[in-house]
Parts: sequence; structure tokens; C-alpha cells
Amino acid sequence: MRPSLSDRPRRVVIVGGGPAGLMAAETLAGHGLQIDLFDAMPSLGRKFLLAGVGGMNITHSEPLAPFLSRYAERAEQIAPWLDGLGPEQLRYWIHGLGIDTFVGSSGRVFPTDMKAAPLLRAWLHRLREAGVQCHVRQRWLGWDEAGRLRFAGPDGEHSLEADALILALGGASWSRLGSDGAWVALLRPHGVDIAELEPANCGFDIGWSEHFRARHAGAPLKTVAVEFAGERRRGEFVVSASGVEGSLIYAFSARLRKAITQQGSATLLLDLLPDRTAEKVYAEVSHPRGSRSWSSHLQSRLGLTGVKAGLLRECLDKEAFNDSKRLAAAIKALPLTLHAPRPIDEAISSAGGVRFEALDSHLMLKTMPGVFCAGEMLDWEAPTGGYLLTACFASGRMAGLGALDWLSQREEK
Repeated sequence: MRPSLSDRPRRVVIVGGGPAGLMAAETLAGHGLQIDLFDAMPSLGRKFLLAGVGGMNITHSEPLAPFLSRYAERAEQIAPWLDGLGPEQLRYWIHGLGIDTFVGSSGRVFPTDMKAAPLLRAWLHRLREAGVQCHVRQRWLGWDEAGRLRFAGPDGEHSLEADALILALGGASWSRLGSDGAWVALLRPHGVDIAELEPANCGFDIGWSEHFRARHAGAPLKTVAVEFAGERRRGEFVVSASGVEGSLIYAFSARLRKAITQQGSATLLLDLLPDRTAEKVYAEVSHPRGSRSWSSHLQSRLGLTGVKAGLLRECLDKEAFNDSKRLAAAIKALPLTLHAPRPIDEAISSAGGVRFEALDSHLMLKTMPGVFCAGEMLDWEAPTGGYLLTACFASGRMAGLGALDWLSQREEK
């Protein structure tokens, strides 16, 4: 980065128009700066909008301590972000945009209308009123030989100077929405330490039989529990054509991915009837079935039908299925062996990115003074449920404050 020595207002360039980049712009607005936000896509916040199609889960209402634990080994680094913009503050901020929120039965927080578009429209209007200049269809290409920022747009390539740069370029999932990980090749030559980008909040391959796939692909598994690596969670997920996906699987995705990397596969235990004890299940399975088929017997005694019954047939051999004790045990702890995560471009988010060791406490790159990073391009991950989005917002604020502090220190010298 080469500081501008002209008399014009100091310019901060933000690259990336998702939640982190937009929050950085908001943090900088009102400080007498020229703020230019660039995005490669035709409009801002595209991934944010798509994530809200099924209901915009903005954050979570649980207390801060368990909330922070969702960031696992990166909780210590993310804690300072949430001190300034945690889940409660984020709700107040949303209310300031004229958007009401409510807490769902799962503890997740949603806008009252469940939509992302009104929130984004109100936010962009406020940013533009504050003087933030937004430039779309502008792909960042790195730096030229003079240290200026290079962009390619519909009218060709151009360069510009900036006094500070905030990168909020996302990870590598959903490349059609702009998060393609191309920034890795632009930063590594500058000595930036970057962990390999991997799928997070993703589905996993199992390798169903054609019979099971044809009958049950797309079927939801409701009111089930999953146990893996000593942790048990209740929820629901979906049987996909290749394996499994959905919120309950995403909650374990980081540990499942690591186990597959280390061991070649990962086996979780699925409780098909978490509201019934093992003793009760065994008693019902062992009840004389007379002339009824096993399918009729399981439906009559335990209500097991559809995809749940299909899973038992898929995962147990004939001998085990006809053994009451083994069948009952499988209903309460059915092993599902996962062989690989789905491709990163199918994932909701990605893990890996700029390592925290490459950044100072204000999210500035140690090898590139004046360059800050925020959002999903950093080396952290979180499950769905509002945790990912909250930290993206909070990191954008942290990077914005970092840029303000850095510019202030340079002005004093």
C-alpha cells in the first residue's frame, strides 16, 4: 500500500459487498473519509440475500458464553469482535434500520418478515446517505507496480490509490455469488499466511444403494439425534442423493471433516427415536409380531416408516435386521459412515483462509500495513444458526475500527 500524499480526503477502499464489507463501510462513515466499496457482482449482498431465502436467521439468542463456544478453537480470537457487536447489539442495530426481530422456538433470531431483502435495502440506503460510494461489476485484480489497486470492470481495467484497504472477499463457497477464493493467489505472493480453503457447513457422501437413493433422496429426517466425538445433538437433517446434509449435520461438519482427513472416514451414530429409551424400544421390537412383516411391526409398535425404516434396511444386513436385540440397538444408535465432504462450491460456507497469526489485533496484515481483512476470508468457521453471520458483521466492524486507528496514527506522525 502506498499512502496518498494529496490534499484530498483520505480514501478507504473496501473490496467485498457482503455483511463484513458493508459493516466496515458503516463503521467508517461519518469520519470525513472518502469510502469506496467495490464488488465483482452486479449487485451487493448476493450471498446474504440467498442465505435468507428460507428465512433470514440473523443471529442467536443464547447467552454469550455458549454462543462464543460455537467458534471452537477460534473463540479466543473472535471474542473481542463480539465485545463490540455481539448478538444483542446486532439486534439493536437491526432495529435501528426499522426492521423488527423475533426469537424462534430454536432460539434463533429472525427479522419479523423472515426476509433479507428489506434489511439489505434499508442498510444500503443508509450507507449511500452517509456518502459511501458503491461500485459493482468491479473485480479486484491486486496491485500494479506502483502499489495502486487494480480493478477490471465493464469498461476495462483501471487503477486507483487508497490510504487504507479493507478486504472482505468471502471464502470459496457459492462461487456464482462472488465467493470464489480467487483472492488467495493475490495475497500469497505478499507473504500472507493462508490456510487451505475447505468446505464448512456442508453435506457428506455416504454412497447409498440405488434402491435407497431412488426411494428416499430428499426426504427429511425429523426428530432425530446425532452423536459424534462424544457430543450428542437433537435436530433434523435431509437424506441427499449422495449422503446427508442439513442443520444437524452442519453442526458437526468441522469435526467430521477433520476425522475424514485424518482417518479416511467418519462414523456418526443416529438415534431414530430420541424420545424413547433403549429399553422401551427393545420391548416394542421384541413384542410378538405374529404374521405381520417387519415393516408393519415397526410401524405399528414404534411408528417407524418412510426414510427411517428405509435407513434400517439400508444399513443393516438381513441377519441383523431379523435379530430383535441388534435391530433395537440400531434404532437407537445406527452407524452412518461418511466418506467425504461435498465439494466446497456446494457448501454454505468455507473453513480456512487468512490465518490469525498473519494479522494484528485490528485485523491488519502484518506483512502489508494498511491492508485489513474481515469476514469469511479469515481462518475460522461456525455452524449455521446465526453464528457465522454475527461474526462476519462483527469482524467488519473490527476491521473498520482498525483502519480508522491506523489512519489516525499516520496523521499524527
